[in-house]
Amino acid sequence: MVNAKRIKSFHDIPPSEGPVVYWMSRDQRLNDNWALLYAQDKALALRQPLEVVFVLEPSFLGATWRQYYFMLEGLKELELSLQAKNISFQLILGGTAGLRDFLCKRKAGFLITDFDPLRFKQQRLKTVLNSVKIFTHCVDAHNIVPCWEASEKLEFGAYTIRPKIHRKLDQFLEKFPRIKKHPFGKAGKPVDWKKAENSLTIDRSVTPIKNFPPGESSALKILNAFLSKRLPAYHDSRNDPCLDGQSGLSPYLHFGQISAQRVAFEAQASDARQASKDAFLEELIVRRELSDNFCFYNPNYDHVEGFPAWAKKTLEEHRRDRREFVYSPDQFEQAQTHDPLWNACQTEMLKSGKMHGYMRMYWAKKILEWSSSPETALSIAIDLNDRYELDGRDPNGYAGIAWAIGGVHDRAWGERAVFGKIRYMNDNGCRRKFDTAAYIAQNL
Repeated sequence: MVNAKRIKSFHDIPPSEGPVVYWMSRDQRLNDNWALLYAQDKALALRQPLEVVFVLEPSFLGATWRQYYFMLEGLKELELSLQAKNISFQLILGGTAGLRDFLCKRKAGFLITDFDPLRFKQQRLKTVLNSVKIFTHCVDAHNIVPCWEASEKLEFGAYTIRPKIHRKLDQFLEKFPRIKKHPFGKAGKPVDWKKAENSLTIDRSVTPIKNFPPGESSALKILNAFLSKRLPAYHDSRNDPCLDGQSGLSPYLHFGQISAQRVAFEAQASDARQASKDAFLEELIVRRELSDNFCFYNPNYDHVEGFPAWAKKTLEEHRRDRREFVYSPDQFEQAQTHDPLWNACQTEMLKSGKMHGYMRMYWAKKILEWSSSPETALSIAIDLNDRYELDGRDPNGYAGIAWAIGGVHDRAWGERAVFGKIRYMNDNGCRRKFDTAAYIAQNL
């Protein structure tokens, strides 16, 4: 049974005759998926077929072929895994209108979806609920502690949400059952993947990344390699971008090709020293779930209006400060600034589809320093992040950029030009932490 506190109910009417449909969005995997497990529980109880659907938008918040390729290849693997369990997988083109038509045509009796805090996803769910009167449940299969259970309000920072999450971890760190071979219905026709690819209206000039093979099976291999090779030294290596010390799991977590809860289980059971496990689990659980909290309870998570009051005030007071350098969006994108360290950050992202977490902070703060306004800086940082990062359009990205530029989840610091009381970073500080010359050489 799936913990009832993971579930939100909409259209609280009895389910009708017809298949149970799981509208998969954020959690694109067969295993360790509370939403899929819940959908199968209901389908078995109602003795109905179980059908998994994925709505493929022709474009999505600036995503390019780099991100779409990663997602589609993962969904191809998922289709085969579901077929082996006698569960139908349908790829729906045409957005929410296509989903509405599918639900009506199939005379679905129960709709289940996974949770996503982003404004677009919340609006999309409302559109479907307004167009189809069907018994609907939303399951948080992404967070270990469901977002609405971790907190009922916007949190100030990690220090306020951490004790709330830790108090409830034992309640939600439950073992996953396995998906059964479904006894009702049949798997259905294969997806026309070529047609799906041709339906996209995206920028294909940003190419896929070979170092991140997509899919659920690849995610498990990446996890196992991290646990055996890098987690033992994680406490010491995680903030040095010259070392291969990070997990490499962020694209797989973003697309839901692996469960954060599975990662937590395996990390806890590893032989790594406790300091490394604690540092990793803090980022995997507390920091990730804080980002979901920020996006769920703050609809302006990607606008300056979403910054805390003290940050908006200090940025406004320094709006007209002289900037030593001001770069255009194209200059930022092409890594054409005066600063080799910043250029190395941007080039790493252009080429590899990722940027080291510590460098993302420096990268975003310098965009604030070298832009004509906080609004311009925020727009440039989000656009670049979402265009090139495999894990773009993610609560972690929005929260991280808002932290760097707008003081979200931070406090006021000493006042200076342009930044006001927003925390400042410079290349001298980076030099004290790691070999910046080596990092530049690696990426330029």
